[in-house]
Order: sequence, then structure tokens, then C-alpha cells
Amino acid sequence: MKNLSTTDLTDEQRKAVTIEFPCSYPIKVVGSSTPELEQLVAAVMARHSSDFNHRQIRVRESSSGRWQSLTVTFTATGEQQLAAIFADLKESPLVQMVL
Repeated sequence: MKNLSTTDLTDEQRKAVTIEFPCSYPIKVVGSSTPELEQLVAAVMARHSSDFNHRQIRVRESSSGRWQSLTVTFTATGEQQLAAIFADLKESPLVQMVL
């Protein structure tokens, strides 16, 4: 399965999506149901968002308990910040998808 994110959009698709920064921005991470996944998300967010608070992470377990969906809503400051967050998250084998 390929890790997907909005950074995988073509330039034309990206132009169609306009975001005014700074703004409240949610990122959803889907991956293996392990404590390490939440630790990874917290570390990446802390590295890229100065006002990040661990309590901003919402965790939802799949019915089988094999997967987790983590949603983090934070103040995004620009496209470069978002691209860096998505890239760092997609590097981990624990992460299946970033939205």
C-alpha cells in the first residue's frame, strides 16, 4: 500500500485547493495500532509546530484493533510546513496513510 497525502497532488490539483495561512488545519494519520504511532505523530508535530500540544491528538481504534486513526488539528503556518510534516510522517513504516 502506498502512503498517500495531499502533497501527492499535481500542481494543477494543488492550485485548485487554496488555503489561507495561518489557519486551523487537521491532519489524519492512519497506521498500525501501536503506542509508537502516537509517539511518532507527537514528535513530528512538535518538531514542525511551535504551539503543538500533545492533547491535540485524537486517537480512534479500528474495530479489529489492528489500525489506529490519529487526527491532529493545529495552526498551520504555510505550505512548506505542511509538506515537511507530511514527508516526515510518510517516512515511517508505521504509517499507512496521511490525509
